Amino acid sequence: MSYSVPDLRAYLSGAWTVERSLLDRATGIRGTFSGTVTFRARDEANDDDGALVQCESGRLRWGQHEGPATREYVWRPGASPETMDVFFPDGRFFHRVSLSADSPGLRGEHWCDPDDYRVSYTVVGPDEFRYEWDVRGPRKDLLLTTTLRRHVRRVHTLRT
Repeated sequence: MSYSVPDLRAYLSGAWTVERSLLDRATGIRGTFSGTVTFRARDEANDDDGALVQCESGRLRWGQHEGPATREYVWRPGASPETMDVFFPDGRFFHRVSLSADSPGLRGEHWCDPDDYRVSYTVVGPDEFRYEWDVRGPRKDLLLTTTLRRHVRRVHTLRT
């Protein structure tokens, strides 16, 4: 990894664009997802626990399906600033993430009976990171590759 993230919460906070490719290796069906991801404090008025809510929304094209799609996760601070634990909205643990250069958190896993989910993260720089989920098991054989780029709001100035 060429870029290390010492404070994961600070790095993630804000708005990102997301592009995802989806491949069902069992059927050969390919798909895409395009949209936005925001990482925001869980409760803007009371941010005591430091958690971030990841809200993803966009357009999914998968086989014969095309339409809007959303999902949400909760990221809670871990034992150190470079680590966060990811949870499903119902509170179940998903996986641990650390994007520091020497961290084993660049790879994670989640068992979702009967399938095994394994993720690897790559930080490209201060405004881009990627992750790839390799899902294998009797029900699923998927490869999901995601790129997030920090959403930069353009500021227009008037010339006089």
